[in-house]
Parts: sequence; C-alpha cells; structure tokens
Amino acid sequence: MEQIKEKFVKLLLGEDMSGGGKGVSSALALSNAITNLAASVFGEQSSLEPMSAERKARWRKEIDWLLSVTDHIVEFVPSQQKNKDGANMEIMVTKQRTDLHMNIPALRTLDTMLLDCLDTFKDQNEFYYLSKDAPDSEKGNNKRNDDKWWLPTVKVPQDGLSEKSIKNLQIQKECVTQVLKAAMSINAQVLSEMEIPENYIESLPKNGRASLGDSIYKSITVEFFIPDQFLSTMDLSSEHKILDLKNRIEASIIIWKRKMNQKDGKSTWSSAVSQEKRELFEERVETILRIIKYRFPGLPQSSLDISKIQYNRDVGQAVLESYSRILESLAFTVLSRIQDVLHAEFAVHNPSQASCKSSPLKDDSQPNLVLPSPRYDVEITNSMTLSDLLTWSLDQNDSEEKRDSTDDLSKEGDEKHMQKLSIVTNKKVSYLESLGGLRSPTARH
Repeated sequence: MEQIKEKFVKLLLGEDMSGGGKGVSSALALSNAITNLAASVFGEQSSLEPMSAERKARWRKEIDWLLSVTDHIVEFVPSQQKNKDGANMEIMVTKQRTDLHMNIPALRTLDTMLLDCLDTFKDQNEFYYLSKDAPDSEKGNNKRNDDKWWLPTVKVPQDGLSEKSIKNLQIQKECVTQVLKAAMSINAQVLSEMEIPENYIESLPKNGRASLGDSIYKSITVEFFIPDQFLSTMDLSSEHKILDLKNRIEASIIIWKRKMNQKDGKSTWSSAVSQEKRELFEERVETILRIIKYRFPGLPQSSLDISKIQYNRDVGQAVLESYSRILESLAFTVLSRIQDVLHAEFAVHNPSQASCKSSPLKDDSQPNLVLPSPRYDVEITNSMTLSDLLTWSLDQNDSEEKRDSTDDLSKEGDEKHMQKLSIVTNKKVSYLESLGGLRSPTARH
C-alpha cells in the first residue's frame, strides 16, 4: 500500500515533490513513470535468460498500477434502454475509449510474449557468456568489435549448437520480430496522432529547402528517384547522422504542408510545382522516413517525437506511447541477444568469415547500404486486427518446426508479415497528414 501511495503521489504532484506547482503534466508524469519502471526492471538485458521471479512479479504489479488509469478514460456512446412501458429510448453511456480498449490488451499480449520468449531459455546449457574482462584467447573469433563492447561474449560448444537449440532460437527470433513490428507500428501511429507543439513549429526554419540543405533537396526533387539510391549517397555511418537526416526530413514536411494550407501564404511548391509533382515529392520523403525507421529500429526518437511526448496532454496517448516504446526497446534488445548467439554459432563453423558476418538488425560494416524495406500502409491492412496478427504469428511458429533451420529464416516472410498488421486508433490519418498539421500554431493547446 505504501508503494502505491508513493507512486501516485508523485504522479499527482507532477514529479515536483516540493508541491510548488512546478511539476510536469499528468500525461508526461505517467509516461516517465512507465519508462523508469521498465528501465529499473529490465535494465540492459545483456543475456538470454528468464527474468527472476521477483523482478517479474514487480513488473506485473507495478505496470498494472500504472495501466489502471486507462480503465477510467471513457467516451460517450449511444445505447438503447427499455422503459417500464416497453418503449425503447436512446441514451448515452460511457465505455473505455476505443483506442485504449483495443490496444492496451494487445500490448499486454506482446508483453507476455516477450517474457515467455525469455522463459524458453531457462534450462538451456549449450551456450554461456564470458565476462567483458575475459582474455581474448577465451573469446576467440566471437570477440565483440562493435559499439556494444561492454556486453558479455557468447560462447558455444566447439562443435556448435544442437539442431534443437538452433531451431528454438529461430522460432523465438521470428516471434520477437513480430512483437517488434507490432510495437513499432502502435508507437508510430500514436505519435502521428499527437498534436505538434507550438514550440517545435516556432523553432523551424523559414522553408523546407533550408531545413534539408541544397544537396538533399536536389536529390529528392530529381526526375528519376530511387529511395535506396538516395540513401546510399547519404552519410549514415553513425546513429547521430541518421537521426539528423530524419530530423531534417520531418521538419521539411511540416514546413511544406503548412505553407500549402495557408491561403494567403506564398509557397514555392504551390506556385512552381504542379499538384501531381508535389504529391510525388511528398510520397518520396515519406518513403525515406519509412525506410529509415524500419532499417534502423533501434534509432533514438527524433526531435519531433520528443517534443510531442513532452508537450502531450492526452493521458491515454501518453500511456500507449510509453508502453509500446518500452516493449519495442525490449523486443529489439532480445532480438539482438538472439542474433549474438546465432553469430557465435556461425563463427564456430565459419571462423574465417566470422568477422565479416553482418547482422540483419544493422550492418555497421556497410553503413551506407540501405536494403529495400516492405512498404507499410495502415489503410491497406485494416482488414486484420492486431489480435489476428498475434494468433497468426503463433501459428507460424508451429510451422517453423517443420523447416530446416537457416540463419536467414526471418527474411523470407518480412513483406507478408508487415502487410498483416493493423492498429486501432482514434483517428485514421496518414503519417504525412499528421506531420502537416492544418491548424495554425495559435489554435494549438
């Protein structure tokens, strides 16, 4: 009881324990509480092992406390009531908001799937981890040379893993991949529906060309445009540079869309470019954003996303965004740990190629290469709900046992998997439309 009191007191005070009224909004306080809880419970998750019973119980209990707020976020809906005389009368009743009613249970399911995935490695004894301080002679060909040097090195038997162990790794890899895609899609949709803060709009340059820079602007507006070719010319050698490109593109979209919707404003696009070409250029920029997000799933949030989260006042959206974000982060981490083990298995059988083996999550050895990514469109996938996807992915896991194990198992179905995803939200708008924001800054709250 004391724990509950402490947590909800911090939420009510907006994290300002002095009580001076200088705290953050309820939405941001709740978002921070969910984020901090996940950080303290999951931590780095440096190895493939089940969570301790104590940590799991704490996670279940405290996340239930924080999610309980959504049970009381309601909307009015019409309903029929029969009077004593037998006549029907239409009345308005309350029910949980639709986006929360559909997506909170879905996110709980993704949560359970991730913890169950870790539980499958409870009794495994074929691979183990060396500490970061272990001598290089013990680490062998699987020594870490990437930016995660502090993580323990995976060690597998000299003759490799058993067929059963490899098959389980591939099944879990496929399952976690589906969880990652679902969490990413929910998070992206929720962020797209959040209002664009006035502070962010006021910080933008005067025009899109200034935001992008002449080089990027010219590359996007050429007659023949190939997204992969465009990205191959960009310097994507570091996380900072990738994030900078994403920030520039998002800012330019907002600038262009606002200018096109200002009746008395003069836009170089509207005057010099036809409507058809304008739509074409918008589609190109949106495609680049989509590829960047799915090619680099571990990328930090953009300036626009951070600004939206900071100034958001919708508590329901704050819960959906933070919960989906921490599940996305955990899924990406678990997927990376599975890939570490598969890489160690590959290194045992192919010692000469171990240092050249690329990761399907992110290829640091070829930073400028961006592979084609399946096109994601919410409108195309509305025929299947998220619960359908989860059931479908479990069926896929059963069928995996009948396949021969290969290291590239997840590649074959990526496009089909992406097309089966659908998210339920309050509004159905495209990502580009949500960036545009048709209302003026003074109309925003």
